[in-house]
Amino acid sequence: MSPAGVPLAWYLILAAVLFALGVLGFLLRRNIITVFMSIELMLNAVNLTFIAFAHQLKQVDGHIYSFFVMVVAAAEAAVGLAIILTVFKNRSTLNIDDVSSMKD
Repeated sequence: MSPAGVPLAWYLILAAVLFALGVLGFLLRRNIITVFMSIELMLNAVNLTFIAFAHQLKQVDGHIYSFFVMVVAAAEAAVGLAIILTVFKNRSTLNIDDVSSMKD
């Protein structure tokens, strides 16, 4: 079956599953890197939804929004990884429970 023949609902179901996995990873994991990857997974699920609807409606708006989400994700990756490296350097841990600005 060609990619054009895949129903829109399948893309939306896949995006919902990816987003749900991202939310579960964000809420249940205690490692900063895992939480960071979960946020990226949620952003990719939203991108998939934008692209699926843009293709279905034959409009370019979804592609433009997806591009802006990718730009934000790239900026987040750069800043987030710098923060994670600084936290690890100062605290010697990546566990969210152990990293608190109120503790010594």
